[in-house]
Amino acid sequence: MNLDWLIIGGGIHGVHIAARLLGDAGIRPDGIRIVDPGERLLSRWRSCSEVTGMTHLRSSSVQHLDICPRSLRHFAVDRVKRKPELFAYPNDRPALSLFNAHCDYVLEQYELAELHIRDTATGCSLSCDSVNVQLLNGSEIQTQNLVLAIGDGDKPLWPDWAPQGDMRVQHIFDPDFTGWPTSDEAVVVIGGGISAGQVALRLVDEGHRVHLVSRHALRQHEYDSDPGWLGPKNMIKFSRERDFNRRRSIISEARYRGSVPPYVKHSLRRAIAQKKLHWHEDEVEALIVQGDVLKLSLSDNTTLEADRALLATGFCSLRPGGELVDSLIASASLECANCGYPIVDTELCWHPRIYVTGPLAELELGPVARNIAGARRAGDRLVRAARRALLQRQIG
Repeated sequence: MNLDWLIIGGGIHGVHIAARLLGDAGIRPDGIRIVDPGERLLSRWRSCSEVTGMTHLRSSSVQHLDICPRSLRHFAVDRVKRKPELFAYPNDRPALSLFNAHCDYVLEQYELAELHIRDTATGCSLSCDSVNVQLLNGSEIQTQNLVLAIGDGDKPLWPDWAPQGDMRVQHIFDPDFTGWPTSDEAVVVIGGGISAGQVALRLVDEGHRVHLVSRHALRQHEYDSDPGWLGPKNMIKFSRERDFNRRRSIISEARYRGSVPPYVKHSLRRAIAQKKLHWHEDEVEALIVQGDVLKLSLSDNTTLEADRALLATGFCSLRPGGELVDSLIASASLECANCGYPIVDTELCWHPRIYVTGPLAELELGPVARNIAGARRAGDRLVRAARRALLQRQIG
């Protein structure tokens, strides 16, 4: 198969980039494909968001996968017959059900399901006039341009004390997660961010006996970074910084990791006050299995007994892409910062034929690179690159 554009990754970033290339850059459908192992595009997004029990997104209604910023609002009026509960205060946050319905609309509008190759990219190599991508099924795809839209969703962070292999101890973001209780249980949730809070609240609502263990107090932030990073207020200074070690430090300092927005904090406080949720600002030191009981030892010498432990500890901070990206870096001598992440130009170009988005683009796009806002910002850059390449081809 010979393509103009191949996108590796069918999540939020991959889908938005595909829509932008088709709808804004004039790329023909027969010249673009998306490689992703999921049964359908956005599978990981749907499974991860569903398990937390979130009702509304943390981001505002302008952050979605279509081209026009007001597309989600128009969709709510025209297709869903807008109701007040479809958007939540503050910032007009869309309901998850509405957002997912709009995602389906985007997939249908650009016929992206027909462009989905359900497989895993296992290797990439460069030739004189193309990028060659090897798939797990043994086939190979040749493409003029490659977009790495790889997230960190396949690497949940497991604490050292957490045993793997026991079905009663699972990470909520594990691709094979099957750990949701179906009957009344005592459940310990580990984590201090929005996902841990939402999981704990969902368990409370379903009538379970819930403990929430976090190493720190509830950190309240509306978003996972300051809103100034969404525009020029903070990005101008960031873009002028030429030291990539300093850029990495700025990104680390700017992210509000392990934080919860005010509405989640309020719900957690209320559940704690009503004694429906037991809060422990502490650290787990060990987990011991004694028959049907899990015993978690905390650093203050408290022992919690539970039927199940759910980890909501986020994802590993390693550069995503694993061996696929490692081998590509080695074979093409691609430039990386000391942190291991790509050094790219303003159009997210890592090599004349290779582009990045998502976490791989954060040294250029800043702290919001991983979010929906980052996908939209990456879309702007890649549309410029695609239009320029198309114009050069027409002239040449």
